[in-house]
Amino acid sequence: MTSPAEARSSIDPAEVERFSKIAAEWWDPRGKFAPLHKFNPVRLSFIRDQALYRFGRDPQARRPFEGLRLLDIGCGGGLLSEPMARLGFQVVGVDASARNIGTASTHAAEQGLEIDYRCSTAEDLLASGEPAFDVILNMEVIEHVADPAEFVRTCARMLKPGGLMIVATLNRTLKAFALAKVGAEYVLRWLPAGTHTWNKFLKPDEIRDFLAGEPVVVDGPFGVAFEPLTGRWRQSHDVDVNYMMTVVREGVWEAPAKPKPPRRRAAKPAG
Repeated sequence: MTSPAEARSSIDPAEVERFSKIAAEWWDPRGKFAPLHKFNPVRLSFIRDQALYRFGRDPQARRPFEGLRLLDIGCGGGLLSEPMARLGFQVVGVDASARNIGTASTHAAEQGLEIDYRCSTAEDLLASGEPAFDVILNMEVIEHVADPAEFVRTCARMLKPGGLMIVATLNRTLKAFALAKVGAEYVLRWLPAGTHTWNKFLKPDEIRDFLAGEPVVVDGPFGVAFEPLTGRWRQSHDVDVNYMMTVVREGVWEAPAKPKPPRRRAAKPAG
């Protein structure tokens, strides 16, 4: 019998199992997730720039996002959660794979980072009454779920007014099929065969349509392209393969209250 939680879930069990099998390799820069390690710098730069602009934070600060809550949905082994925590965010990392959460939790502990990792889903998090987030990272996840429309709407509903969600995925184009599916998985073998299903790639307008009934403003797409000569990824006007979009919930964002400094105890009189 299906439980209410299972009925609400947009996860694809086959996708969860696929990533669970290789969960131990998340932090191996030469392993099966090597492409994500190379991809991470351009993602981190985009996220940081968007959040600095959105929340008016000091770009020179070591931890510019101190006090802000961030949800990394589909966090995997924590490749984004950890650098976000180092930037000052209070990070909640959620993944449907218990093995991924185990890998992420162990690695964070080894690094001395406090990250709230949970084996759960977006739907269950929303239903639980979790406090809203300033930032939600929805990075390379939406193309792996069973119901992308419900998934992205659920995520948008967990944003604070004025909060920011960043969605990253692959475009459903012939170019993406040739490069991200055939090229990356079967020719260059950058990714395990079967990592992606081309008909689950999403066009930017589809993401806009999914969110049309939500009180959000969607911007983008912003392209990301691979430079073969340097072996690095960079932001690009080309959105035919990889792209990102920003989603801002309507309303006025309120900065979290700063904690009050502890009261000093009065010195006891001598004698």
